[in-house]
Amino acid sequence: MISVEGLKVEFGVTPLFEDVSYVINKKDRIALVGKNGAGKSTMLKILSGLQRPTEGVVAVQRGVTIGYLPQVMILSDTRTVMAEAEMAFDHIFEMQERLEKMNQELADRTDYDSESYHELIERFTHDNERFLMMGGTNYQAEIERTLTGLGFNRSDFNRPTSEFSGGWRMRIELAKLLLRRPDVLLLDEPTNHLDIESIQWLENFLRVSPGAVVLVSHDRAFINNVTNRTIEFSCGHIYDYKVPYDEFVVLRKERREQQLRAYENQQKEIKDTEEFIERFRYKATKSVQVQSRIKQLEKIVPIEVDEEDTSMLRLKFPSAMRSGDYPVICENLKKAYGDHVVYHDVNLTIHRGEKVAFVGKNGEGKSTLVKCIMGQIPYEGTLKVGHNVQIGYFAQNQAQLLDENLTVFDTIDRVAVGDIRLKIRDILGAFMFGGEASDKKVKVLSGGERSRLAMIKLLLEPVNFLILDEPTNHLDMRSKDVLKEAIKEFDGTVIVVSHDREFLDGLVTKVYEFGGGLVREHIGGIYDFLEKKKMESLDELHLSQSPTVDTKKEDAAPVSENKLSYEAQKELNKKIKKLEKQAAECEKRIEKLEEEIAALEEQMATIEGASNVSLYTKHQDLKNQVAAVEEEWEQALEAIEELN
Repeated sequence: MISVEGLKVEFGVTPLFEDVSYVINKKDRIALVGKNGAGKSTMLKILSGLQRPTEGVVAVQRGVTIGYLPQVMILSDTRTVMAEAEMAFDHIFEMQERLEKMNQELADRTDYDSESYHELIERFTHDNERFLMMGGTNYQAEIERTLTGLGFNRSDFNRPTSEFSGGWRMRIELAKLLLRRPDVLLLDEPTNHLDIESIQWLENFLRVSPGAVVLVSHDRAFINNVTNRTIEFSCGHIYDYKVPYDEFVVLRKERREQQLRAYENQQKEIKDTEEFIERFRYKATKSVQVQSRIKQLEKIVPIEVDEEDTSMLRLKFPSAMRSGDYPVICENLKKAYGDHVVYHDVNLTIHRGEKVAFVGKNGEGKSTLVKCIMGQIPYEGTLKVGHNVQIGYFAQNQAQLLDENLTVFDTIDRVAVGDIRLKIRDILGAFMFGGEASDKKVKVLSGGERSRLAMIKLLLEPVNFLILDEPTNHLDMRSKDVLKEAIKEFDGTVIVVSHDREFLDGLVTKVYEFGGGLVREHIGGIYDFLEKKKMESLDELHLSQSPTVDTKKEDAAPVSENKLSYEAQKELNKKIKKLEKQAAECEKRIEKLEEEIAALEEQMATIEGASNVSLYTKHQDLKNQVAAVEEEWEQALEAIEELN
């Protein structure tokens, strides 16, 4: 679909990357990985046609469409959510308008036997077939499915986009991109503004998407669940692995070990050669051998070893005074904005040393409760912050409180104390401020860079209670690992608001779920919570399926809770397996139908095929079959989701 040949990009003297060649095929799910600044986002811009390389060619197969979601974009404020999403179907509306004009012309004209009238009929028939093939009659249902999948309620559809936060407006742009169904999807950090449920929906969507996907993401779980190929940017080159990310990590380790062995052997060879030259340089009897060795040395091509941080940087929060036993106690807490109740009857107690996660859909009150704890907004009920609690708070707006006139290095130098001051450069490097970046003024940093700097500043302040609101949005995988290890070793109390399952896994021991105006407590880690949610959905399913009572069995002994759970789980697994089999069969049928459509389209592209009406009829029939099977597949997935 897309062929990349001999690509080179230069910014200044040193190339960002060079001699890059690879091919993107249909059904490829590619993760672009590598340290920040290696050229991943630049590659997406080049593939989308927004940026030109210094050298090389990007050849896009004729008729292939490309959709690109950048990290930052300018969003419109003049339409409703539905009207904005409908822009994805502008091409359908234009065709609909042309068809209406042709139809009116056919009705008004009376020269039925003329050649031009027959040509108009043929043109109308051809365009109408194309209109139906493009889904001109069912786009509304597609919009609704996509918007609800990304977390919007039906009541949101007619609200102006200006009422939504930047994260929600980014979802609208993502919805428009997915609705256009391009042949190649280019996604730059698509999960940054999504909650866990929406990420899982997007994973399912991308897994069965008929086209190719190329994405940049620092969400390990997401790229493992979506991709089947990994392209690594390292030392200005790429390494193409036809495997998912976890397998790539193993193979990369093996490759680096081989590189190191080859590098060490080469260094030994160079050293031995240089010693020989020095030893016999002035001996006439050895002059031929010396000259031979000098030429041999000149021909050696140095072996490069992939960049990898081996310093195992570990950050430890500075010591702080011990807090009281209960840093936060909420009793009958309620927060409302006018008639809109965000949550009510919240009763929770967080013990000293606990690490808990706040999860749930955006807009359900996670950040609102954090602001209540911080004393930033009023509330109803009782909220007590414990004795000697020193809060370290990270939110996106913390970045706005940095002194713009200081450099990156000076910002951290002012808060670092003790031995940690000797490691400032290492710490900055771990959070992507290596080299000259540490000398930048804060005022020239991007929003993401400021957020990272605010995070480092927080890590160096003595606190006993950490509250982190979406801390991983602008961090790469290495930075997230450094932060996660620091929090795990932190002996104080932690609240993390996050959608990053991989980051939360092994970090938190309790999950508070926000939704429907309530806050529910779940003991265990994030994956325990997700598994437990499946069981709760099952209980609700059985309650909804049993509206009547069998009076003959009213006096029978009650079934034990464990027995009921076992039977329920058994029944659930049975249903899920059946639905998964149905979904898999649908996918095979869709793939087969799409192959038939592709073969037919090749015929239609020929001069003879272009005028063959029966081919268009058959094409439409196949498209209708795909739509029917897709609907069956979606119903199966929705049923699985409900059971889960």
